Amino acid sequence: MISRRPFLKTIGGSAAAAFAAPLFADSKTDFPIGACDWSIGMKQDIAAFDVAKKIGIEGLQVSFSNPGSDYDLRNQKVREQYYQRVEDTGIRIASLGMGILNQIPLSTAPEAIGWVDEVIDVMAKMQKEQPDKAPEVCLLAFFGKGDINGKPDLMDAVIQKLKTVSGKAEDHGVIFGIESLLSADDHLKLIDGVGSKAIQVYYDSANSDRMGYNIYEEVEQIGGERICEVHCKENGALLGDGKIDFEKFRNSLTKVGYKGWLIIEGAMPKEAEVVEAYAKNYRFLDEVFRKA
Repeated sequence: MISRRPFLKTIGGSAAAAFAAPLFADSKTDFPIGACDWSIGMKQDIAAFDVAKKIGIEGLQVSFSNPGSDYDLRNQKVREQYYQRVEDTGIRIASLGMGILNQIPLSTAPEAIGWVDEVIDVMAKMQKEQPDKAPEVCLLAFFGKGDINGKPDLMDAVIQKLKTVSGKAEDHGVIFGIESLLSADDHLKLIDGVGSKAIQVYYDSANSDRMGYNIYEEVEQIGGERICEVHCKENGALLGDGKIDFEKFRNSLTKVGYKGWLIIEGAMPKEAEVVEAYAKNYRFLDEVFRKA
């Protein structure tokens, strides 16, 4: 199995190839497994690499926030610290995540689209500085104050704003993953409304299940070419101890050709210890997705 970036070079770097689903996720293994830095108690904290190493996972989804925040990746010196931690620990940067949009919504806050534009610049710099350590996917969150589900006016505002940055994202090989409470139908409506292969779905198992959607059918409806990354998540339970049938979830993902990052989020019983709980979650996913 070859990494995605060299693979794209071998097929000529066509526009279609450049935005195919990240099947290889810069990994020698199908379904590499990581975790959100915020889920392991290390939101936008470089110490997340040390915790990830203890857990045994292979990658991290790293927070990207407002300017001037701790470990702001807009700062080259901060990026260099991240590259060094990747080198030291072997833990890769699977993707970035803009959870800040839950408090400062992309649909209504004027500054939010500016930050989305800035993350394209940051990811482009990372690709030039350390291409083997640079992520290609950035999650855009739509929860809390940023929720657009059942709000067609806000969804249209998001579509119009993403149109202003999608061309630039395409030019730099950046993929934005929409994580929201939208159904598959509405996710596809949003993506088709923007009309760019740079805008895809960041599929979250627990969020969609909580909304009453059939996540196994939704994965097949959206398709592997439009799912850029996946959150393997349970609310208040370890993976395998909750509502999600992860074997069935795996079958749906495999059917549509998705073999990319599985990012653990949540999946923590109350009072559980992070390293122990996430090590169990890792072993569960490894067994279900890679050893079955």
